[in-house]
Amino acid sequence: MTFSMVAKHAKWPAKADAIFAIAGKAEEAIKKYGKENVTNSTLGALMDDNGKLIAFDSVFGVLKDTPNEELSAYAPIAGMPEYLTAVEETFFAGYKPQAHIRVVATPGGTGALKVAMWNYTEEGDEILTSDWFWSPYQTISEEAGRKITTFQLFSEEGNFNVADFKEKFKAILNKQDRLMAIINTPAQNPTGYSVSDEEWDEILDFVKEEAKNPDKKIILLVDTAYIDFAGVADERRAFFTKFSNLPENIFVMAAFSTSKGYTMYGLRLGALIGMSSNVEIADEFRVSSLHSGRANWSNGNRGAMVVVSEIFKSKELTEAYTKEKNQYKAMLRKRADAFVEASNEVGLELLPYRDGFFVSLPCDKPYEISEALVEKNIFMVPLGKGIRFAVCAVSEDKCRKAPKIIKEVMDRF
Repeated sequence: MTFSMVAKHAKWPAKADAIFAIAGKAEEAIKKYGKENVTNSTLGALMDDNGKLIAFDSVFGVLKDTPNEELSAYAPIAGMPEYLTAVEETFFAGYKPQAHIRVVATPGGTGALKVAMWNYTEEGDEILTSDWFWSPYQTISEEAGRKITTFQLFSEEGNFNVADFKEKFKAILNKQDRLMAIINTPAQNPTGYSVSDEEWDEILDFVKEEAKNPDKKIILLVDTAYIDFAGVADERRAFFTKFSNLPENIFVMAAFSTSKGYTMYGLRLGALIGMSSNVEIADEFRVSSLHSGRANWSNGNRGAMVVVSEIFKSKELTEAYTKEKNQYKAMLRKRADAFVEASNEVGLELLPYRDGFFVSLPCDKPYEISEALVEKNIFMVPLGKGIRFAVCAVSEDKCRKAPKIIKEVMDRF
């Protein structure tokens, strides 16, 4: 292209989204060969055994019972007060830290990440996250003129690599006066890893030591998109209490999403939650987040906020929602167990999996292997360092059968 009208900062190479591209190929194969003969493990959404998107009756029943005028009306920029209360109470679920907490509604978890990166980093800053990460982190950071820098997620023992996290963290903090570190846990995308409470202790002890320099500002952004499908009960939320009484130059944010926990993927509702030992810093967070919200999307989805609020307020609705969610949570665990067990039986190497929608397989030629698996009607997303299998979208039977075929294909490379 020899002539361009777009501004320099908005000029990007034209390329298809890798996930939606491979998902499109899977849909074509289903039409050609039948869904029973295709394993579509591409999109990160809960599907039933027939490949139909799961949408909780306990959620959408509330939505359909809501009057049209309530659905149609604008929501406040910050979000409906009852929604913000519902988010705060259900998100922490008994593990609320001793901190000043503020909640602001966003369009999905992505909106929360965008606000956090924009408001708490400077142009040109490096943002630290793991080498296995959700690719839109890169897109969001590029859009804002920031750069993603990574540390090795796993140690040789298959645990969170605290040593490499510390090394990369120090290297950036030596160059910048502020540092944002994104930790996607529990049930990380794309690996299914959950940082343990003991690992959080190591992380926070280190971060507090670095914060002894009052000229440094440290921001921890916890991406919790998959938290509702992690652990057995609420034990994967216990680490939230560790954010109590932190030094005022450590600011913690959590990106919350209703996409997974409420199956409201397309309704685009989430929240950014700020936590600080200093009330003025917490209030500052709210003001800056409101400004960003007004500048980018004005306000959020009122209908989706009503749903979350009504479920929270009603014991009967809460019980129905919890029962339905736990049913599918158990289904997801069975699928993941089937895939991991079958992989172990055939010697297929997996990254450490603990919870959630995805399992990842390390390899040197992810795009070539993904293409070769298409020939076997198995569709997996290629990543920078491996391929991803979405157990959330594949029946338990197919999860058990797929590893043998994947191993056979991978052994050719």
